[in-house]
Amino acid sequence: MNAKATTPSPDDARKPRSDGEQSRERLLHAAMRLFGQQGYSKTSTREIANAAGANVAAISYYFGDKSGLYQACFGFMCATPGGNVAAFEQPHFSLRESLQGYYRQMLAPLLQHEDAEILLRLFYREMLEPTGLWQREIEDNIKPEHAALLRVLCRHLGTRDVTDDLQRLAHAIPSLAVTLMIGRDVIAAVSPQLVASPAAFAAWAEQLVDYAEALVQVEQIKLQQRTA
Repeated sequence: MNAKATTPSPDDARKPRSDGEQSRERLLHAAMRLFGQQGYSKTSTREIANAAGANVAAISYYFGDKSGLYQACFGFMCATPGGNVAAFEQPHFSLRESLQGYYRQMLAPLLQHEDAEILLRLFYREMLEPTGLWQREIEDNIKPEHAALLRVLCRHLGTRDVTDDLQRLAHAIPSLAVTLMIGRDVIAAVSPQLVASPAAFAAWAEQLVDYAEALVQVEQIKLQQRTA
């Protein structure tokens, strides 16, 4: 998953927002929350407008229709196609630096965004009740990032042979973070201190790098045994 986190600059914080910008932002936040809770089909534009304290006509003005609003919500949290690859695929990066960059971009909503819970719920709702945007996310972001991770692994393992074992490794590495994101409620119930703050998630990100390095080391040993 590749949600993006946006942190306003100090200059942005000082700029007063117009009524139109505030209205559009309220509509986006209300829509993300309601779409995430209820799904696309069960959420009406009138309900969104009421929650945002706006007129229904404002949705048509800013987003065209309900579908346009939904696409805007999804676009708000998704990275530019392929935009996350540069965070971890650099020729001068060590394996650890690549893994740090990989988890940093993957866990960005948990590490930075104040609306992390809303964004994740919307993402999961789209996965459960796809409208086509999830498939676009797979094509535009997940597949390119998987291919980039495979290139990183091949470079550090000294191989060009993309075996099924290497494919499994490239799926296992993100699964460590996916488990954290999907299992957040369980972790909060069992070990709440582990998900209590952005600092707690930052600690997770660094620990996941250690786990992923260990997985790569295991694959390295297997490769050495096969070529011995």
